[in-house]
Amino acid sequence: MTAPLSEQEQLLWHAWKIAADQVRQRVAEEIKTGTGLSDPDFGILTRLVELGGGELRQSDLATSMQWHRSRLSHQLTRMEQRGLLGRRSADAGVHVQITDEGRDAVRAARPIHAAAVRRHLVDRTDGIDRATLMQVLERLAQDSSPSR
Repeated sequence: MTAPLSEQEQLLWHAWKIAADQVRQRVAEEIKTGTGLSDPDFGILTRLVELGGGELRQSDLATSMQWHRSRLSHQLTRMEQRGLLGRRSADAGVHVQITDEGRDAVRAARPIHAAAVRRHLVDRTDGIDRATLMQVLERLAQDSSPSR
């Protein structure tokens, strides 16, 4: 049986969770206020542009978002209804393609995103060893299986 978290471990967990949640929420709120795009909208549109030049297979998009296909499908339906993207059947499955309206929305959101990330993360980590922070974050992001 696994031992409960120590007081220090519990404090570390709570500090990490609060900081990560707040930074992400603040950035998302600024994008939503400035453009009307939700955090999932922005994530999907950004991946379409950056990973696929404007188009990706729906399954690849789900993998890049680390979402179940059903969640992605529901989100894409909402975005399609708003004219941000379109879907089409292809030999290798369904392809998702950003529309001109979607590109305009990403273009409008990017400077807001950059300013918000700087304000809520980059500027607030000034003076700390960012190389060490990056190493820790990369280690946390790695897929790890429980060791036995």
